[in-house]
Amino acid sequence: MLYLHIIFKSDFVQDIFFNLTTAQWIGLSVLTVALLVQLIYYLFIYLKVPVWEPNEVSESLEPISVIICARNEAENLAIHLPKVLEQDYPDFEVIVVNDCSGDDTEMLLAELKLKYRNLRSTTIEQDNKFSHGKKLALTIGMKAAKYERLVLTDADCYPASDQWLKEIGKSYSHKKLIVLGYGGYLTKPGFLNKLIRFDTLFIAMQYLGSAIIKRPYMGVGRNLSYNKSLFFGGKGFSSHYKLKSGDDDLFINENATGANTAVCLAKESFTRSIPQSSFSLWAQQKKRHLTTAPHYKVGDKWLLGLETFTRMLFYAGIIFLLIVKWNPWILLGFFVFRMLVQLTILKLNMNKFDEKGFWLWSPIFDLILPMIYLFFIISNSLNRQRNTWN
Repeated sequence: MLYLHIIFKSDFVQDIFFNLTTAQWIGLSVLTVALLVQLIYYLFIYLKVPVWEPNEVSESLEPISVIICARNEAENLAIHLPKVLEQDYPDFEVIVVNDCSGDDTEMLLAELKLKYRNLRSTTIEQDNKFSHGKKLALTIGMKAAKYERLVLTDADCYPASDQWLKEIGKSYSHKKLIVLGYGGYLTKPGFLNKLIRFDTLFIAMQYLGSAIIKRPYMGVGRNLSYNKSLFFGGKGFSSHYKLKSGDDDLFINENATGANTAVCLAKESFTRSIPQSSFSLWAQQKKRHLTTAPHYKVGDKWLLGLETFTRMLFYAGIIFLLIVKWNPWILLGFFVFRMLVQLTILKLNMNKFDEKGFWLWSPIFDLILPMIYLFFIISNSLNRQRNTWN
């Protein structure tokens, strides 16, 4: 007790923690609260993903209908579709919805049908009097599906292994109606590719970690599964049909619960996609995706918004305390402590999802991505664009 008394009475401790100006007290309080909230996210949501193990798996593998929507994707389908068709799974079909393609998609599908008996297709013809988005193509594909269990992916995606469908099928344990998977991007050289893959991984840490703690709020259409009856019983995309995005995240946000949703984190279950090659194309994609967030449930908006807000508040708090001349060494300690927690948990997630090459860049991405998102949100509010197909 005497030792503690001496410590708290020392001039150093008094100057740092007790002899503070009002501005310093406010800044330190804000910084401390922001750090604590950030630690809650990292330790109780993001850390759940790499340490998670399934409690139970399905003993039976029900038939599956894989649905792929494609518009002018003949080149990608020629490369990736055989990897889907050759899955090691007892009973499945693959339905390709050829949505107004002007390339060789129809011819390619006809050729592939000669080799693969489990390939089916349906075509949407171009109608200049009627425009539609991807949601119509998906709905048509689901109506054509023979089986109750649906798996969605994209034409520019391929499964990491021939066990993709088997791992998803095993994830449908008792009373599960939805399975959320991970869809990563291919590794390419350059700063933009690192940024895209970090962004994708961080989003996965958020939605998969939230699902593990029984708060599912979204999935990604590159690797997503749910029951056909759930889709049509919930009236499909009717509540947000006019939005250009939302075929994956908004449907899950409306229909997923802690009881009916599972995650599939086996490495064999991942998919990989071709990333955008320019910042403008990536920005266009991100701005489209950000239009769905305002339509999330209130609690989910708070969950996502609070993380971003406290992250920026943490950095702002450090800058503010430097301006009001509080101890820079302790501020450095705050920064380093959070960064070590962040880097450790991020590395565990990178290992879980076979991601490499951007770990040391992550502190920079952690700082700049919220600002990029803010710019995109402002841009969306200023530029209302008409609904287009993705």
